[in-house]
Amino acid sequence: MTNPSPPSAGIPENGLPPLLGAYSGQRPDRLPVWFMRQAGRSLPEYRAAREGVGMLESCLRPELAAEITLQPVRRHGVDAAIFFSDIVVPLKLAGVDVEIVPGVGPVVDEPVRTRADVDRLVQHRPGDHTAVTEAVRLTVAELGGTPLIGFAGAPFTLAAYLVEGRPSRDHLAARTMMHADPESWRHLMRWTADITGAFLRAQVLAGARAAQLFDSWAGALSLADYAGHAAPFSARALAQVHELGVPVVHFGTGTSELLVAMRDVGADVIGVDHRLPLDEASERLGGTTPLQGNIDPALLAAPWEVLEAHVRAVVEAGRAAPAHVVNLGHGVPPSTDPGVLTRVVELVHTL
Repeated sequence: MTNPSPPSAGIPENGLPPLLGAYSGQRPDRLPVWFMRQAGRSLPEYRAAREGVGMLESCLRPELAAEITLQPVRRHGVDAAIFFSDIVVPLKLAGVDVEIVPGVGPVVDEPVRTRADVDRLVQHRPGDHTAVTEAVRLTVAELGGTPLIGFAGAPFTLAAYLVEGRPSRDHLAARTMMHADPESWRHLMRWTADITGAFLRAQVLAGARAAQLFDSWAGALSLADYAGHAAPFSARALAQVHELGVPVVHFGTGTSELLVAMRDVGADVIGVDHRLPLDEASERLGGTTPLQGNIDPALLAAPWEVLEAHVRAVVEAGRAAPAHVVNLGHGVPPSTDPGVLTRVVELVHTL
């Protein structure tokens, strides 16, 4: 692996890289930027590296996972690497029969629908994190001053995959279980919290300097359901990293009505999707919480003058927050021109 050029410009006198300064509520000289799913199918070098290798296997080959994590830092000059993994990797490590099917997503061989199913599932203990920690160590050794962000899925999103058996638009089966059999639901959620919390903790102990919890499907929940049936378990997962002293980012899609509750599970920074302007998000959060986001991924394919105006508007709205890390309102679409992402980074660094 070749060393990426660490983006050292803009590091304040306190020695914090711009990303970590912003996560701690400061306004560094250079506005930090990175992209969710920046390591992935938009990059030709990623497609070449993964040729013939399944998704979950690529996550668990340390040298390959490290290489993929580093690729967008080298190419785009972003202010952070996000550890290359998948939300269901902790399930795989725990011995759950789950695979990522091309064109479908994660598919669980035996969906969890009854108390007996839950009782069988929770016999699985958190698996061996050696491949993950080795990948983190290899990545950090190459990153120089660029921080690595650890990655994990929130307990609700893991539980939704387990109950539905595959991706779902409305998560009816999961939402039914939480109300029809709340004790089984709590038993399931305690287990998902413990395994995903352990997964995130392992990354931080190996050298990740921040942690992001993704609740991809929390937008399917009402505020009352989130607060009563999901938030306590996200707090349980994050409790495993709080004592380690790294900033925690919490992000979900379609979660504009949940932002305060998502922060209050123990997050230092809130990621905002493209549906809500950042100044309004900051107002909802009381003006005290650093924000991350929220360029609309759809505009990455728009004419440059349209995208540039949008990026500038996002940055301007982000000035309402105490600090801002520029990102997308969701992940990089696979069809994105990598040159556009590099150009966005260059623009943001001038702002």
